[in-house]
Amino acid sequence: MNVSQAQKGRTYLVKKVNLEGNIERRLEMLGMTDQVKLMVLNKKNQSAVIIKVRGTRFAIGKEIADAIEIEEIENE
Repeated sequence: MNVSQAQKGRTYLVKKVNLEGNIERRLEMLGMTDQVKLMVLNKKNQSAVIIKVRGTRFAIGKEIADAIEIEEIENE
């Protein structure tokens, strides 16, 4: 599953970020690394997803959301 397919209000575990170069490094600087918890706060018309990672909220575009593999965390 990827972030684009995630449901609003649920918490997920990042399994892998399938991006290269500057975008992946920028996400790592923002705290998005493998095995970190991610919460989907809102989805905007299939064009952007608002997420929360390590207490920080930010929006990512659909292409980036498609490249982040996640797994749902039970009982969260």
